[in-house]
Amino acid sequence: MRDALSELLQVLSMDCRTFERAESFLAAYSPGTFDCLISDLRMPGMSGMGLIRELKARGSRLPVIVITSSTEVESQSEAIAGGAFAYLTKPVSEELLTRHLNAALAL
Repeated sequence: MRDALSELLQVLSMDCRTFERAESFLAAYSPGTFDCLISDLRMPGMSGMGLIRELKARGSRLPVIVITSSTEVESQSEAIAGGAFAYLTKPVSEELLTRHLNAALAL
């Protein structure tokens, strides 16, 4: 999934950097370094929700788009209440992702 997203963003002429774990992203993160984050909820190590909470605790205003296979209403509610910009379920169409990504980048 990560590689496919990276390829799509490159085709759309968007710079993209990938991370295998939330902890790796957080180690590279500082305000202004990234324009948007696309994350899954289920990852090795820190979960996507843990990542969203950590960014919020750091005072980050980075828009986070969650892409996940979870269709649980509770997960969606928690992600949005926690500060996620969008919650998309797999499979995600290129058009839907692009629309949300452009909206997040316009913030």
